[in-house]
Amino acid sequence: MDDQAKYAIHEAAREGKVSVVESLLNADPKLAKLKDLDGRLPIHWAASYNRPEIVSILVNQKGFDADVQDDAGWTPLMIAVSVKDSEKVVDLLLARGADINQTNNNGQTALHFVASKNNLDLARKLLDQKPPALARVRDKRGQYPIHRAAAVGSVPMVNLLLKARSPINATDNEGYTALHHAVAEGHGDTAVALLKAGAETDKKSSDGHLALDLAPDRDVKKYIERECEREGIELIV
Repeated sequence: MDDQAKYAIHEAAREGKVSVVESLLNADPKLAKLKDLDGRLPIHWAASYNRPEIVSILVNQKGFDADVQDDAGWTPLMIAVSVKDSEKVVDLLLARGADINQTNNNGQTALHFVASKNNLDLARKLLDQKPPALARVRDKRGQYPIHRAAAVGSVPMVNLLLKARSPINATDNEGYTALHHAVAEGHGDTAVALLKAGAETDKKSSDGHLALDLAPDRDVKKYIERECEREGIELIV
């Protein structure tokens, strides 16, 4: 049997071919647990291509494991939250008990990916679960979800994570705080939000830089300084 025939269910999951998936599973239910050459099960591809009808079939297979990982340690939920407009798939996985705090091979959780994508609705959904998503999980780069939210410049996501008890002044493996990331990417409004929430301005990165040293241009730095003066925040420059 060639690879195309052997992994036909994976292809059908990607393409959203419901009848093909049903037919293949009726003939051999074990196909739901078959890993392909990419180290993925059909559920991983169905989540990746946002195929809620296929996901619905797969999650109802006997012995379904909502936290099954591909070879990179990604669960279906991690994949789903990284895809646009995937709420239906996410809900199906959560209903089957998906562990929102499971980590992949890089130590990242679903909340890391939601923060990167600035998906506030999914972030709220994960934080509202019982038990909730944890904002205090550090990945292998030393980053919390708030580092990612700051890097993409999302003030609402930063505030949401802080409300969920995210550490604000924690440093990653490069010695960067969330403030360092916000300033380095030119997100002055996010930097100001962090400063208003208590971000420390005297922390230096591993290579000796204060956050404001990383401003990509004078306009960003001047904006932060002006807003801090207006808010009565003392800056160390």
